Amino acid sequence: MKPAVFLDRDGVLNEIVVRAGEPGSPRSLEEFQTAPDLSDVLRLGKAGLLLFIVTNQPDVARGLIAPSVVVAMIDRIRTRVPVDDFRICTHEDADGCGCRKPKPGMIMDLAHFWRVDLDRSFVVGDTWRDVDAARAAGCRSILIRRPYNTGVVADAYADTLGAAVDLVLEHHGR
Repeated sequence: MKPAVFLDRDGVLNEIVVRAGEPGSPRSLEEFQTAPDLSDVLRLGKAGLLLFIVTNQPDVARGLIAPSVVVAMIDRIRTRVPVDDFRICTHEDADGCGCRKPKPGMIMDLAHFWRVDLDRSFVVGDTWRDVDAARAAGCRSILIRRPYNTGVVADAYADTLGAAVDLVLEHHGR
């Protein structure tokens, strides 16, 4: 069994889009901008960690973005970073699915399929949903600090994606 890093997409691997003062997901390829330090994720794969994207995309259920555009955004990330696999939850909270973070469904599905050692794995995110999903799955959580997530209690904190990668590698090397 191998350790893995489960990476949230919006606010971690790509930039958040602010609409009416609220952080949100990009809804078009034109709005989609990868994180400036996305290439730092390459160091995780080189260290032998499996890399996964786990992302809530409720705008699909709301009819604000097509599923094919969401997949195209993931593909854009995958051209720069060799992600092993990904899961997308297109539901809203009201749907009550088991895959929408903070529930651990996407993490558990990937862990089962790829034989992941969750005790030695990490979730890197930018919201309480990511942190709670990490806890529910038995992983360590790293929260990337953003103006919209003050007060969220995680296992560790980073100011950038690159700093989060450093934290994972420091702990992985022990």
